[in-house]
Parts: sequence; C-alpha cells; structure tokens
Amino acid sequence: MFRLPRLAATATIVAAAFTLLVPTAASAGEPSLSDPRTVAHFSHSAGETPENIALEPDGSANVTLAFARQVVRVDEHGSARLLSVLPEVSNPLTPVYRSAVVTGIVRAKDGTLYVNYATGTSGTGIWRIGPHGGTPVQIAQLPTDSLPNGLALDEKLGVFYVADSARGLVWRVPLKGGTATIWAAGAALQPLSEIARFPAGANGIKIHNGAVWVSNTDRQTLLRIPVRRDGVAGTIETRATGLVGIDDFAFTGQDDTVLAALVTANEVALVRPNGTHSIVLTAPEGLSSPTAVAVLEKQGDKEKTDGQDEPEKQEKRERTVYVTSAAYFAAVRDPNLLTARLEDGEEKGQD
Repeated sequence: MFRLPRLAATATIVAAAFTLLVPTAASAGEPSLSDPRTVAHFSHSAGETPENIALEPDGSANVTLAFARQVVRVDEHGSARLLSVLPEVSNPLTPVYRSAVVTGIVRAKDGTLYVNYATGTSGTGIWRIGPHGGTPVQIAQLPTDSLPNGLALDEKLGVFYVADSARGLVWRVPLKGGTATIWAAGAALQPLSEIARFPAGANGIKIHNGAVWVSNTDRQTLLRIPVRRDGVAGTIETRATGLVGIDDFAFTGQDDTVLAALVTANEVALVRPNGTHSIVLTAPEGLSSPTAVAVLEKQGDKEKTDGQDEPEKQEKRERTVYVTSAAYFAAVRDPNLLTARLEDGEEKGQD
C-alpha cells in the first residue's frame, strides 16, 4: 500500500450543536444496505481527512483528503495511490477552516478529475487533474471569501455547479474554465447566523432528473433546484428536513431516493422521495463523521430457471455504496473509506 506523506499540523474542527430528531422507521420493500466493511484507513494527524468521492468504472475511488490537500485513488483492495497534491498556501484565509482544504471532486467521462480548492486566496476555485494524476491546474477562480464545497458536473450542458458553504449560494462555471457566475441564491442555501462558530450552508450537490440538488448543513435540509430550458435556476424546493448534520449525498437509482451522510450525527440516512428518512448505517458499522456517499452500479448475468429445463439468464444489478469518513466530530478518530452492498427491497434475502 502506498504510504501517504504526513503533515506536521493536525486540523482542529469545532462542532456545531444540533437538535437530534427521531427518524422514521425503515419500510419494507425499500433499498437497504448490507455487508458494510472498511476498505481503507487514513491518518487524522496527517490531515488525511476524506472529504469527497468520484468513482472509476472499475470500482476504484478517487478521494479528496481535505487537510492533506491530496487526491488519492483507492482500489477495491484498499490500496491507495497518490494522484495529486494541491499547492501549499503560506497564509490561507479560508472561511471557517483557516486552512487550505481540497473538497468536492467529480470525474469527466474521459477520466479527467476536477476538484474544489478553498484557500482564502486567489487559488480558491476549480482545479483540473489528469486521468492518471499529476500536477493540478487551476481552471476557474472563485472569490476569496467563498468556501467551495460540493462539486457537480453536467457534461451535456458543459458546466460545473459549485455549492458555496460560506456565502450560501450555488456557482455555475463553464467546463472549459473561466468566469464563475452566481446560479442560485436565497435564504434556503445560506448558513444560519446563530451557528457562528461553524457556519455551513449549501454543502453537498448533485445533478439528478433535470435539477440540481443541494444539501444545507445548518438548516438540515435537502433542496431541489429545477434547471429551466434556458439553463436558469428555477424556484428552490425543500424536499426533506430534519437531516441532522447533512453533508454530501448520492441517489440510489432513477427515482429521488437518496443516501445522505450525516456528518455530526455519525450516520447515513436513506431519504425517501416523500422526504421521510431512516438510518441505514451508524458508527458501530465503521462510520466516523461521514462526509460523502457515492453509488456504483454494475450489470451482470444471473441465472433464473423458473421451472424450465434450461436456465434463463437475466440481468442482475449489483450496486456498491461508498462512504468517506473524515473523523471530524466522532469520538473514535478513524478517517476511512467504507463500502456496503445496496439492495432493492425485493432482492434482500435472495441469492
């Protein structure tokens, strides 16, 4: 396994206080998680705090290590290879953190990786990394007082969407790089002023079913923002509430069911299209301040006989969930990458 370089300083994060809500019990027939296992561990003292994930087709995970300023690729056996290191900043003035941090990551179809880098300087913005790693190149700059967190890519439209946790808005940036413009803003995206020690508004972000979906950590909400035909943001809709410490999230399939990382609650929640949720992963299963979720689907053949003489082959869907834990708030400081099997309700208990 590649030995990641150690950093001298240990990042210190101050937790915000949240009111815990009782989630709805799991319903029969809905997606569930099984066989959770931790596939890779990182060093919290070295700043190796896993923040976000972008998956390769072979199941490898490209992971940003926020305070180490690194991007690594973890294979299915848990071996990590260093892909890139974002440039050091001598006097970072990053909102909230006061340290340079690499946050959201996405993968283009050609394998190119793009990451958000927050520094409180002109280096704040989107950076490009080649498919096999190497020296990162900044392609877009964001204001120095912004905190780019979640990152989403729409290759069809040729644009990025960036969730800004400090300013509480969504930026839109051309895929080729260049000028960032404010795409969506409003109270629903902003942090809560009363949580002054650790403000975090718009955080995770995904594109799904003709809309940009955004989590707001302080407000404990999951939001949907329709993308109009002219590309302009539609009216912000609140789709779920009471998600304590929601960070980044992922959709389980074609519908609007979501798996959300609850960073301060130390849980992963299954959020249903109607807005209710249940907890599907907890600390005893390996979570340590979960920050992001990703889902990889593979298609395979499954034999089905149905009483016939010759077995009939049908397509079997295999989905794997990846969860990063940064160990920011957990009692057990174990930054790691965890995987689990995602099953449809009717699949559970079947061979």
